Amino acid sequence: MERRSENHVSGLEEQIRQIETEIRETPYNKATQLHIGRLKAKLARLKEKRETKGSRKGTGYAPKKSGDATCVLVGYPSVGKSTLLNALTNAKSPVGAYDFTTLNVIPGSMVHKGARIQVLDVPGLIGGAAAGKGRGKEIISVVRSADLILILVDVFSEWQVEVIKRELYDAGIRINERPPNVAITKKPRGGVSIKRGRRATEIDEATIVAILHDFKIHNADVIIKDDATIDRLVDALMPSRRYIPAITVVNKIDQLSSPNGFGDIDISAEHKVNVERLKDMIFEKLEFIRVYLKPPGKAADTENPLILRRNSTIEEVCNLMHKQFSSRVRYAHVWGPSARHAGQRVGLDHVLLDNDTVSLVASRT
Repeated sequence: MERRSENHVSGLEEQIRQIETEIRETPYNKATQLHIGRLKAKLARLKEKRETKGSRKGTGYAPKKSGDATCVLVGYPSVGKSTLLNALTNAKSPVGAYDFTTLNVIPGSMVHKGARIQVLDVPGLIGGAAAGKGRGKEIISVVRSADLILILVDVFSEWQVEVIKRELYDAGIRINERPPNVAITKKPRGGVSIKRGRRATEIDEATIVAILHDFKIHNADVIIKDDATIDRLVDALMPSRRYIPAITVVNKIDQLSSPNGFGDIDISAEHKVNVERLKDMIFEKLEFIRVYLKPPGKAADTENPLILRRNSTIEEVCNLMHKQFSSRVRYAHVWGPSARHAGQRVGLDHVLLDNDTVSLVASRT
């Protein structure tokens, strides 16, 4: 049984390689668009099948999520992930100048600007990880559950950035992307109806229909609001796609006379150079805001802010409170950046900004 499973995975890999080669060798133009669309749809489904075949189950690999968000450190072995985890958090991850020091997922907790962020140190991610090489499937399963990815490389290994991004992409993880602005509603009959915005001209209708047919969708209403590519349309058809923000961190800058600037931030985890700046970037990339509660007639609690996401409203503040209380809130008073004047009375749909102070007013009954 195990050999049959291995043969099946090997067959999948061969099919994937053949399709990838054909896509690479086929020039993209109007005449080939439909053929390439079908190939990319088939490739996506094969990679999805690869994710579910041959993966080890019951490993207990990922720790339970905690705090306001989870951030995963992703990088090749020996780039300093364990050292960075220890610099960011109170974790005690083993550190050594040899490959695969980290054998399991090691969690730490970073508290910054009132936010409690779980940081996970995972084994090194290497080329071929999406296909299962070097514990790749287990590592990627942890990454898929993250709210933020820190791609960590050292100053001498710029090439690793593209390898890691490619492996994450092959595993269905889209970093620093928004989901495609495509709506597909299946219906019982009537064929495929396509509506699109004026700028959505990248894919012709025959290609859209062919891609849907490859996914066994023969009757649907399709609305494309942005200029979606073939890849983005295929992504819209794959419910397993994950869209996760990421920061590329270049470590060990103390070993160079001048930074080479290929990442989002240069640090030295060992000497804690720019670590505080990295914490700020993590907070901002997670789109966190701090909101302080002020009980009626009392001073605001400035020590323990509520941590919310950007564009959160008064109603979302209520949802964090006790259910019975939140259902009675009628309006709120707001002080801070989102208020037109101090103590402005606002409704539940009022959008808050970082460092706002809120006093909720509930009905007496």
